[in-house]
Amino acid sequence: MTHLSAYFSSQVVWHGWRVGVGVACATLLFSMAASAQVASDPSPAAPPARMNEAAIERALTGLVKLKSVASPRARSNATLGKEREGNGILISPRLVLTIGYLVIEADEIEITDHKDRKLPGRLVGFDHDTGFGLVRLFAPAEGEPISLGDAGAVKERDPVLAAGARGNVSPAFVVSRREFTAAWEYMLDRAIFTSPPIPEWGGAALFEPSGKLVGVGSLYVRDAGGAGRTLPGNMFVPVDILRPILDDLIAKGQRTGAQRPWLGISTFEDEDGVNVGRTSPEGPGDNAGLERGDIITAVANRSVKTLAEFYRAVWARGEAGVSIPLTITRGKEELRVNVKSVARNSYFARASQF
Repeated sequence: MTHLSAYFSSQVVWHGWRVGVGVACATLLFSMAASAQVASDPSPAAPPARMNEAAIERALTGLVKLKSVASPRARSNATLGKEREGNGILISPRLVLTIGYLVIEADEIEITDHKDRKLPGRLVGFDHDTGFGLVRLFAPAEGEPISLGDAGAVKERDPVLAAGARGNVSPAFVVSRREFTAAWEYMLDRAIFTSPPIPEWGGAALFEPSGKLVGVGSLYVRDAGGAGRTLPGNMFVPVDILRPILDDLIAKGQRTGAQRPWLGISTFEDEDGVNVGRTSPEGPGDNAGLERGDIITAVANRSVKTLAEFYRAVWARGEAGVSIPLTITRGKEELRVNVKSVARNSYFARASQF
């Protein structure tokens, strides 16, 4: 029995949650949006795939609300705050996938399933390179575990459904697949950018029309379309980069093998190049004497002008622990600084299994 016809209402109660735009009307909205593209684009996308409404409805029961409280001594509190809220995605009855910034260094985690049952959980896996976090529940949640889809097959102009556990259900389009760099020594090769944006995007699910998960919500962005275009949207982390490390995260709390060198600095790029915005207290960059306002011009003898160039140059130097020689401009001076890198997970509190 389906409840989808009720979704045409602007605010209805579904399994105890308020839903805005419904799954049943998502297909109609996709068709309308595609028609608008035909009118404005001489080479429009193919007609959107029809939503599998029954599969989407089942998948929505696997979305959970997430609250976490970090340790009072958590280093991440300075930027993320001690208390955090967002969404999670059941990938098994006792395992929740989410975006990592909601759960890093969390002492307490509470999951609310679609039956409004509140369940305690614990952070058991965290990966800094992808930004994914895993929470294990002490008791199984009610809801349909969500299957991982083929994020690599998702392309520009594809219709998708963005959904969170607090009534956010919104049809959208993929507006770009491209490289994404962030201030916190983070880069994705092919992030998924969608528009229009969904509110409460942290840990939200991105479904392709068959009801499989292809992305996990990370950020609100103003340039979803790329190429300097102003277009509000969201950045989703593609789930295909989770597959190779999922077993490690479940069994050991982190990926195995070589760890990337981490400098403990936040940077941004502008016309001057790569600027240091802040250093993590007692982190490698702080210990080496880097300061806010320094401009990084080279890694070893390799010139860098963008965050992507900077990250690739640092990571190419070897594993965590390697010394990273930087050339910086500070005011009118050019300085050379050696930063003794570390593995990022040695700086933050580790996840613990149970």
